[in-house]
This record gives sequence, C-alpha cells and structure tokens, in this order.
Amino acid sequence: MKASVYIATSLDGFIARKDDGLDWLDKANAIVPKGEDCGYHAFMDSVDTLIMGRKTYEKVLSFGQWPYEEKPVVVLSSHSIVFPPGLPNTLSHSSESTRDLLERLSKAGVTHVYIDGGNTIQRFLSVGLIDEITITVIPVILGDGIPLFGPLEKDIHLSHIRTHVFDFGFVQTTYSVTPKEALNESFVSERFLSLASKLP
Repeated sequence: MKASVYIATSLDGFIARKDDGLDWLDKANAIVPKGEDCGYHAFMDSVDTLIMGRKTYEKVLSFGQWPYEEKPVVVLSSHSIVFPPGLPNTLSHSSESTRDLLERLSKAGVTHVYIDGGNTIQRFLSVGLIDEITITVIPVILGDGIPLFGPLEKDIHLSHIRTHVFDFGFVQTTYSVTPKEALNESFVSERFLSLASKLP
C-alpha cells in the first residue's frame, strides 16, 4: 500500500492560521486560472481511501457541500462520531492505531491512501508510514499558524521526485520518503567505497 500526503502550505510552512482560518488560501486560489487544479483531481483519481483526523473532518464539514463524493473516507478519533444525515455511507470512523488501520485497509484491497490533516500527517510520518509527500507552496508569509510538521525523534530523509512552478506563483514539489532500510544500505555502500579507496 502507498500512503501519500497532498497539501498546501504558506511559504513559512503553515497549513492554517491558529484559529484554523484558511482565508489566505482562498485569496490565493482566487488568482488560479479557471480549470487549473494543480493536479488535485488526477491525484484523487489515484486514491482509494482518504484518512483524516477529526479536526480536519469538522473543518471540511464547515465548507457545506461534502467534497469527496463517494470516495471512502476514514475519520480518526478516539471518541465515536455520529455522522450527520446526507453524507455518503462510504464515511467511517476508526480509533485504530495507524499501523493497524493501514493493515486492515490493505487486506481489504486498498492500494493508495491519502493522509490529510496536520496532526494525522505528523502521526503517520513519525512511525514511517508515509511514502510520498506533495507540497504546494503558496507565496504568502503568515508569520504564525498551524505548522505542517512537528517535533520528531529522528530525521526523516526525502528524495526529490519533481518540482513544478506555476505561472501564478505556486510551487509544487513532490518527494518520496526514503525508507530506513535504503538509508542503511546507502551508508554501508558509502563506507565500503571509502574503505576500498584506501586499499593499496
């Protein structure tokens, strides 16, 4: 299973204001040419299931119309959730651990999940369960807000896949998350080459 992040941030790395406000993002989107979605729909077409935290779910509800249609969505929360009438029956709740949830979805045939919401992204990243990250940087500096990333016990290494610069100022970069095993192999290889170069 592949787990991806697809998100927009300010230039200084915030995904929302402290009060969860997204007015800065709405203002930026107003200058995007009609018909341009920065690859969002193509990405969503590749996704089987969306996983988000409760706060993100409640924010999406505040938009009015449910934007994901019949796409399966799992809302993470330690407390039960009563979904309002009118939402698709593909919406579900889970209090499972990140690993247990992905294992269950994988056994059910899910091959690509979209991880959304700051805290949820941080949870999955911290335990090595994110494979790919796409960040669209909006040319605005907020100075304060809710950061995309948080404290980590160890570094997370990324490999650059591509960067696309849009004429209207957005910069979208995609990275793959380098598996720990690959880092170890790279370290061993570099050490071997270093030692070999010293041999007579």
